Amino acid sequence: MTSEPSDSRVPAAPAPARWWASRALYVALGWTCVAVGAIGVVVPLLPTTIFMIVALWAFGRGSSRFRAWLYGHPRFGPPLHAWREHRAIAPSAKLAAVATMLASLAVILASTNDALLTAGVGLVLLPVAVYLLSRPSR
Repeated sequence: MTSEPSDSRVPAAPAPARWWASRALYVALGWTCVAVGAIGVVVPLLPTTIFMIVALWAFGRGSSRFRAWLYGHPRFGPPLHAWREHRAIAPSAKLAAVATMLASLAVILASTNDALLTAGVGLVLLPVAVYLLSRPSR
């Protein structure tokens, strides 16, 4: 008998031998990303959101209960299912992501006179925004 939930919408866990071998790695990666994300709250220009996303992914891979909870959550579950099945992103998520990227770029532009830094950040944010906007909406 397995401890996996019977809901077919929850992705299957990795094979038991592989899962137990890598569980510690995933949990350590998750806590490392939480720590770096927490440090990023007080360090300017250190992105925190991506570290929290990677931490959720790592904890989900390291714990079958957390994965089942995340996919069954009324707020987080439907977007995760849409992404997993159709690679679709909610329009509000696209708008929020692009708006926060533009706000970050505006803050960097207003707070520094370094054109190279501003251009570098813009060159990183532009492909991400294009990718997000090119994904199908659900």
